Amino acid sequence: MSYRPYQQITRRKSRQIRVGKVLVGGDAPITVQTMTNTPTEDAQATIAQIRRAELAGADIVRVSVPTPESTAALHEIVREVNVPIVADIHFHYRRAIEAAQAGAACLRINPGNIGSKERVKEVVKAARDHGCSIRIGVNAGSLEKHLLEKYGEPNPEALVESALWHAAHLQDEDFHEFKISVKASDVFLAVAAYQQLAEACDHPLHIGITEAGGKRTGTVKSAIGLGNLLWSGIGDTLRVSLSAEPEEEVHVGWEMLKSLGLRHRGVKIISCPSCARQGFDVIRTVATLEDRLAHIETPLTLSIIGCVVNGPGEALMTDIGLTGGGAGRHMVYAAGKTDHTIDEAAMVDHLVELVEKKAAAIEAEEAARKAAAATAQAAE
Repeated sequence: MSYRPYQQITRRKSRQIRVGKVLVGGDAPITVQTMTNTPTEDAQATIAQIRRAELAGADIVRVSVPTPESTAALHEIVREVNVPIVADIHFHYRRAIEAAQAGAACLRINPGNIGSKERVKEVVKAARDHGCSIRIGVNAGSLEKHLLEKYGEPNPEALVESALWHAAHLQDEDFHEFKISVKASDVFLAVAAYQQLAEACDHPLHIGITEAGGKRTGTVKSAIGLGNLLWSGIGDTLRVSLSAEPEEEVHVGWEMLKSLGLRHRGVKIISCPSCARQGFDVIRTVATLEDRLAHIETPLTLSIIGCVVNGPGEALMTDIGLTGGGAGRHMVYAAGKTDHTIDEAAMVDHLVELVEKKAAAIEAEEAARKAAAATAQAAE
């Protein structure tokens, strides 16, 4: 939790639901999602992709199930992975029922697209019987005809009306285990729709900028839109939609949350853009460290600064720091204080070792704290 007033973010109060073992909404941590792009019928390829997303830190993974073959494969997929699986359904209500039976933790649907009220009732019954939650997924690119006729184009009011109209379908069946998204590829439209929806209801919100683009453009676009929402306290779970591998979406989602102090996982590297003053190749060093420290899950901070202009100041606020010096030797900081120097040739290996040791020490302290708390509780 932040201790500086200007870093405080007050999250919108929302109801809490469960997506498998993961809580969404209320005071639960904001979760990071992604979606597979393998043919779901190919269970082994899909499982392998989900496992890579798990290693990257995904809390929830969505898979598309448009065919009976894909829902049949879902049995094996759910059994072989550790994260809750959301089944993505658009029109075929039977796929939703099959997915619930196969063990999906959540069904992503548009109740209005499922068909008759009787079909919606069947899907809700399947969700209830099998412990599934539901995500109402509204998209500016597939708004209902009556809303396009009413508003003339996709706009925030149309997206919100669609979302609440779909929500009413579920509430009519006394089903309340659902979250809502109102995505658009236009950042202004998406943000305005989420802001209006956040005011109109207390349902948990899944936030995202849909079809954001490739790795670079999509990251920038998503950071602007989702950063705006998260900073104002809106959002209980998120997906960064990139034309890139699912694990890249997870990495970007985590970086957003870490930047705003909303969640902490792994090594947060603070590094300079480099300039002619740098005492070593900052860009290459940071890229190497990002790769070699990707396995660390324990939250800690590492500053990599090329010269003494900002290096000491940044090191004051990080667990471990490195500042470029002269003659191929650079200063290493521990807990904000100068500690020792290191030759450039050994620098990267040395920093990796320091970070791994620091992470192990933090984990040991946390384990000891939990053991002490458990002992104290048992003694009461």
